[in-house]
Amino acid sequence: MDKDRARPHLSRRLLLKGAALTAVPYALLPGAPAVAQVQAVDYPPAEWQPASISNYTASSRPISYAIDRVIIHVTQETYGNTLAIFQNPLKKVSAHYMVRSADGHIAQCVREADIAWHAGNWDYNTRSIGIEHEGWVDQPAYFTDALYEQSAKLTAAICTKYGIPKDREHIIGHYQVPGTDHTDPGPYWDWVRYIRLVNFA
Repeated sequence: MDKDRARPHLSRRLLLKGAALTAVPYALLPGAPAVAQVQAVDYPPAEWQPASISNYTASSRPISYAIDRVIIHVTQETYGNTLAIFQNPLKKVSAHYMVRSADGHIAQCVREADIAWHAGNWDYNTRSIGIEHEGWVDQPAYFTDALYEQSAKLTAAICTKYGIPKDREHIIGHYQVPGTDHTDPGPYWDWVRYIRLVNFA
């Protein structure tokens, strides 16, 4: 049997058509499954930047655990480096949200139903939403108006969603978690301003 005759010959038109299809985004092809789309966030203004699945515990909160507080953190890192840390499976750390200093842009890294590893205390992890803020505790210039305002809107939305009182007993700093050795958000974080913004968001 002649091998050349048995092999189908593709026309130049078919080859070009195939090449064009490879350039079409997968999600736009007919019959593409829904998983090709970006996962929806819990807080609509946020961007989805998922942490490694090795850095949080899958759960079904508030069914599995009640959510009764928000924990405020400061990263001691840049926005980009913090996202990279959360995405590194060797780091064993994450937070639900990350707020950028310059413009208050928010990334969601862990679904609210899941347990982020941010508090250093399992009980507090199970019952809280952790919000990281770009900056350093001893550099108040990172605590911009945009950071305060956008973070406060996020915290207000979380409190409303889960029925959390918008006060200092339920919106706490990382330093207030039992057993922690962290000091964030530090002495320059303006709690009076922040709680006021949360209540008027």
